[in-house]
Amino acid sequence: MKLLKFAIVGCGRIGNRHAKHIANNGILKAVCDVDVEKSEALAKEYGATAYSSLEDMFANEKEIDLVAICSPNGLHAEHSIKVLRSGMHVLCEKPMATSVYDCGEMIKAAESANKRLMIVKQNRFNPPVEAIKRLIDSGKLGNILSVQLSCFWNRNEDYYNNSWKGTLELDGGTLYTQFSHFIDLLYWMIGDVKNVEAFGGNFNHQGIAEFDDNGVIALEFYNGAIGTINYTVNSFGKNMEGSLTIFGERGTVKIGGQYLNELEYQNIDGVVIDNLPEGNSANNYGQYQGSMSNHDKVYANVVEVLTNDGVISANGFEGLKTVEIIDKIYNKMPNRNKALK
Repeated sequence: MKLLKFAIVGCGRIGNRHAKHIANNGILKAVCDVDVEKSEALAKEYGATAYSSLEDMFANEKEIDLVAICSPNGLHAEHSIKVLRSGMHVLCEKPMATSVYDCGEMIKAAESANKRLMIVKQNRFNPPVEAIKRLIDSGKLGNILSVQLSCFWNRNEDYYNNSWKGTLELDGGTLYTQFSHFIDLLYWMIGDVKNVEAFGGNFNHQGIAEFDDNGVIALEFYNGAIGTINYTVNSFGKNMEGSLTIFGERGTVKIGGQYLNELEYQNIDGVVIDNLPEGNSANNYGQYQGSMSNHDKVYANVVEVLTNDGVISANGFEGLKTVEIIDKIYNKMPNRNKALK
């Protein structure tokens, strides 16, 4: 089997996480970051070459198969499009971009270059999520009637200090940075969203973040289901919960825990879910934690796609749909719209 060659754009915490999994699946040839100290440190650790611009990397690296885009959210589209046009496949971190238009341009660039555009959606690999997805697809829950998504996390002032996080331009908002994985699961498991009503605001991060730190959303899906999202980064002191409750004609289930990592409730006609494998730990970033750390499964899928014609676990169209739903929500959020004026 061909040993794949990789590069990374963006050498922060998530870039370091990608490097670890790349080393288990191929060769890390190059890393790129405008912060030379970060790129050189990561390059030294993995025997790669450090660059401070994509143009220099493209000029000197001719054998790279795939580039992992780990730069700030607002740069995902620009960096992905440049890589695709240079003839390399892309694995883009979440969110795919911070505008629907940019997502479309990324998809067009991939199609024009005949290259793969893959999006990191690691929560799809959480064991209880996979189990419930199989039940839905098999029809064992019947028609989905309603859903409730709860995202109760903590992000303190230190999280935003000296960082692109908290800026509209590079971060985009709490639903993009903290909870886009959860929105993805609504689309992947329940379906596309037709209508939304939304309320939210910046209640506890004034002068720290330029956007919402909490919100309450009502959803109507095209398939007739209805749902709610209640999210915050104001949970006192620490993350509290990330949960998805699904009410179907033939069963009710709740995936919970702090990171959608536990099957908390099930009552399904003729079905019992048991013997679920233990999931990976959450991404640990020092003072806070993020979603489940399933990048090992993401990279296993990348290798399968590029060496064995496998099916992409999360493609550009699915990444676009997540951004579309978030865009619908934010367009209905009065306080956010005032802040943007």
